[in-house]
Amino acid sequence: MSYRYTCQKCVNRLRGPLKPCPFLSKQPRRWHSIAKKPASLHQPTLYPTTTKRTASTGVQARAVRNEDQFPGKLLMQPNDLFHPLSRSPSHDMRRRAAYIKQHSYCPHPSHRPTRLAQDPKDPESRKSTAPSALAPANVKFECPDCGIPVYCCEEHWAEDYETHMEICETLRQINEDEHDLRSGRQFSEFETPYEQQDEFLINMTNWDTFLYTREHEAINDMRSMRQATRLLTYPVTIASILHELSPYNIRKGGRLTVEGLKSLTALRYTLHPPRTGAGSDVKGLRPNPPPVRIFVLGARAESSLPRNVWLQLAHIFPRVKFHVIMIGPESMQNRDDEFPLPARTASNPFGAIIEDRISHSMKISTFVEYYHTMHEAQYFAPYDPYFDCFMLFHPGLGHPGSAPEWSKTLPMLLETKVPIICTGYTEFDMQRDIDFVIETVGGEMDILMEPGENRFRSLRWDLNDNEVQDISAGNWGVWAFRGKRYETTTKENGSIAL
Repeated sequence: MSYRYTCQKCVNRLRGPLKPCPFLSKQPRRWHSIAKKPASLHQPTLYPTTTKRTASTGVQARAVRNEDQFPGKLLMQPNDLFHPLSRSPSHDMRRRAAYIKQHSYCPHPSHRPTRLAQDPKDPESRKSTAPSALAPANVKFECPDCGIPVYCCEEHWAEDYETHMEICETLRQINEDEHDLRSGRQFSEFETPYEQQDEFLINMTNWDTFLYTREHEAINDMRSMRQATRLLTYPVTIASILHELSPYNIRKGGRLTVEGLKSLTALRYTLHPPRTGAGSDVKGLRPNPPPVRIFVLGARAESSLPRNVWLQLAHIFPRVKFHVIMIGPESMQNRDDEFPLPARTASNPFGAIIEDRISHSMKISTFVEYYHTMHEAQYFAPYDPYFDCFMLFHPGLGHPGSAPEWSKTLPMLLETKVPIICTGYTEFDMQRDIDFVIETVGGEMDILMEPGENRFRSLRWDLNDNEVQDISAGNWGVWAFRGKRYETTTKENGSIAL
């Protein structure tokens, strides 16, 4: 076929990218939905790009960079995901095995401890302190059942086999989940829906009811469920506490306190505004309230989440705008390729990286700085309990390595009188943070939500590469507190009393 205004070479050149791709075919859905097609975190494009688009999460981004070794093919099949780390098809996993062997120590009781035991269940508490005890040794032997280096030799693995069996199945699950991320398959579970329609209410009883009422694609595999919840646990944990249909309440066992109801009611008043009758014409102009600010302190992995994940907050609360503020010295870790740090100038004194084109209803700002430095400069003042909230994901308030840094920040957080939500990896980690806060500020705080297991914790387990016996789940527990408020009352004689 000849074209009148375009040469044949240009036509042939334009035809190539417009060929239908097999992975663009729409998958059938099990659940009925009248919502629009969900936005994918890894949405393909019809036109060839000159640079490879990588995921924002650190480990996954490194895995994508290694895809050049296996172009256009699956690295692992769904039924072939278990591999010993040192003999894994993925270069990233082999490198991780080498790191574990260099930094993790054998947990056998015949070795001397490498650190002080933190609780009775700590594996270090089993080790002998006798002079005849063996010196600490790095792990070398890979368990044939879980494929992860766990002991220094096969003899110690066999002697301590019963203890290892308590976590062996979980370690194998971690092994398979990590290989699944690097298998090269299409992750349909990472597709996220758009704004929640007013006609449909969100059920926040658990993950299943939430995903169903949010019109997510059907997830029929537990491994896919674990991968999806590992990302969604960050925004959904915040939404599950702030939403008016929150599963946490003041009833018996609801974990919410009276002071917590007061603080959350103020935020819910802002997050669920009535319709104002605004329109697109001049008569429909209405004043818009300021955005709800969520300060994520000590940001690490959560700052590198795909932005479609954080956008779920705006979709769950479609009538308000959000400003998510990431603050912490590690908030830009593993993201140098995406956003080089700007120079600190008079107009940008703290080198903020502002992402304001994510959506009309969300803006994300990142500060590679400590919060107490910015608080002393009154950078975010004033604070409003109707529009502000602090979120601390696994802050390690009471951890010996980070407690000195938080001891200066905590009093400043309590001065703001706005809710502070904290999560923990484990029950011990969460209780250690609570004890540290009570010891640091004494009675100058109010508990807003009793500590307990998070309904929207990550279902996927994570492994500490520096200590393979340390297994945790992201956002396992959650609790909340606030600086104590002293309300005054006026007596009949005109005097004011607390």
